[in-house]
Amino acid sequence: MVRVIPREMKFFDMFVEMANNLTTGAKVLTELFDNRNNVMATVQKIKDIEHQGDDLTHTRLKKLNQTFITPFDREDIHRLASSVDDVLDFVNAAAERMMLYKIHNPPPAAGKLAEIIVRQSEEIAAAMRLLEKDQDGVLAHCVKVNQFENEADAVCRGAIGALFDNEKDPITLIKMKELFEVLEMATDKAEDAANVLEAVVLKSA
Repeated sequence: MVRVIPREMKFFDMFVEMANNLTTGAKVLTELFDNRNNVMATVQKIKDIEHQGDDLTHTRLKKLNQTFITPFDREDIHRLASSVDDVLDFVNAAAERMMLYKIHNPPPAAGKLAEIIVRQSEEIAAAMRLLEKDQDGVLAHCVKVNQFENEADAVCRGAIGALFDNEKDPITLIKMKELFEVLEMATDKAEDAANVLEAVVLKSA
């Protein structure tokens, strides 16, 4: 496919930086499920990464307002920046619930969902790196993000079903169900980011 997106490397580089920051946050979340030592420090690390993501998003939107010619539609730039930021927001929300709800032994399904978020984030980052030069490659990575979201749906449904079958304490049930739902929402937001990337490519075809 011929590249028809105008060259504006600063925009593309900034989106790669956003996606890399998201991937870092998602990987730290998996550490939280794998290692229950220093929970507060790990949660704070995720919060710091989320704040950095906010700063990156604000930088992009500020640059958008100051730029006459952009590499693709302003609305899509805004949607893409916001959707990546949304994923990281839910990663941070999951980490906060681990600490606030004092979840000492999260079910394996929670860790599985966190791993799916990492894989989605890596695919988004890979797509961002190709956005300026290989739009067919972008679409391939977006398909994988959507496939991972379908996997997350299945994991979440199974985990919640097992929770209602086996958990006798209603408070614990509520906490775990909310944790699963927050993690699954992060995967939904990753799919939203992939959908924006697909729209950018298809508009430029």
